[in-house]
Amino acid sequence: MAKILVIDDEPYILLMIKKMLEQVGHGVDLASNGKEGLELLLTRPFDLLITDIVMPEKEGLETIREVRKKYPGLKIIAISGGGRLDSSEYLEPARYFGAEKIIKKPFQKGELLNAVNELLGGE
Repeated sequence: MAKILVIDDEPYILLMIKKMLEQVGHGVDLASNGKEGLELLLTRPFDLLITDIVMPEKEGLETIREVRKKYPGLKIIAISGGGRLDSSEYLEPARYFGAEKIIKKPFQKGELLNAVNELLGGE
């Protein structure tokens, strides 16, 4: 199946998404912020990136923008539960920067898996 990189600063979210994706056969690597995620992208190829927006070190919008420049073919899903603003205030700009899908936290397992399958072409 696909190789997926998940970036989120909340450890339980990382583990939940990893478990969901591994249950359907995907390989998953994890990073706790955009800086770590970009470092992992330099070491191996990925088919899909799932990134949170509000994070320390390097936030999601900046990460998406850099990924788009360096890896224009990489599919991107942006996720956010918001911060000081509603999650839609963070997610709509993610589309502008290059995320193909946006998902508000909390999300259902099926919602995430459907987005992943759609972007990966049903892998």
